[in-house]
Amino acid sequence: MTAHIPHTTAGQPATGWLDPAPFLRGVAWLDPEGRPVRADPDDVMRLPWDTGERAALPIGTRIEFVARGATSVELRYRARVPGRGEALRELAHTFALWHGEHCVAETTVAPHEEGRVRIQLPRSPGPFTIHPPESQAPVVVGVRGVGGAIAPACARPRWLVHGDSITEGWWSTRPAHAWPLVAGRKLGLDTVNLGYAGGGRGELPIAEQLARLRADVLTLAFGTNCWSAPFSAPLMYETLLAFVRLVRRGHPSTPLLLVSPLLHPEAEETPNALGATLAQLRGAMEDAARELMAQGDGHLQLLPGQGLLTPDHLADGLHPTDEGHALLGAAVARALAPHMPEPPRP
Repeated sequence: MTAHIPHTTAGQPATGWLDPAPFLRGVAWLDPEGRPVRADPDDVMRLPWDTGERAALPIGTRIEFVARGATSVELRYRARVPGRGEALRELAHTFALWHGEHCVAETTVAPHEEGRVRIQLPRSPGPFTIHPPESQAPVVVGVRGVGGAIAPACARPRWLVHGDSITEGWWSTRPAHAWPLVAGRKLGLDTVNLGYAGGGRGELPIAEQLARLRADVLTLAFGTNCWSAPFSAPLMYETLLAFVRLVRRGHPSTPLLLVSPLLHPEAEETPNALGATLAQLRGAMEDAARELMAQGDGHLQLLPGQGLLTPDHLADGLHPTDEGHALLGAAVARALAPHMPEPPRP
């Protein structure tokens, strides 16, 4: 197994591989082997098994850098190679280069257990962001500039986003199109995606993990899966109160935006096994948020989710299309914009 080559001085030409750690963004935790994970490795056993499985995927992690004369950048990575007949084998293994709010290049390669990809840079110092593919969970183990040097981009305020498969980015055609990254680009935030497909059911151990993480901004966007879990409306109300209060133990004055469940036509007026419709669960969640604000939480904001998208913006009746993700990201950015912290000094 190839080891990391230590990070050289940023101002020197990148003649060798650099440790990717200073370039990584969107990272919550590292596991004992140094891989980005999205749940506390020391506390994962308290989570539902499906959430633990999704947390092992490096959703939303990316490389951010500035170019100092480099004409291209090269990544060395490790990825799982799907076996013959596996559905993931047909997915494109694409590395996307973004400059600001625009994708400027895409490079598609075959996944390798030990692979290397080179991406041409435009004539600009950046900053640039590389979004690796997520399906084979590639882990970047080295980065270097070609034709010049690269250096890690400046740090940005850290935004923790917790939710379900919609937050994780399902049905977006590229990782960069998921709504948390859309909003993060607009606001200049370091987006940390803590959305778990099948999860987002108000799991209180996750609230405790969020409380322990450093955060400049927080967003909670869960509740849709509480219809099928199933929850009653009173349980939804009390769960939201408990979840936010646990988060507030670590972040008493951090700006926190709650996004209630988006439109889900099949569930809106259909009672679940405990007799609650999604409309009722959404109402209970929003009532609980208003109760917390009335009790004095002046840093909590509510963005009602029901009217943010229409059925035309849903790819499968539940998950947004790319257009839906873009609209949702823009709505969240507008809601958060008045509450942004000062960016950290370089």
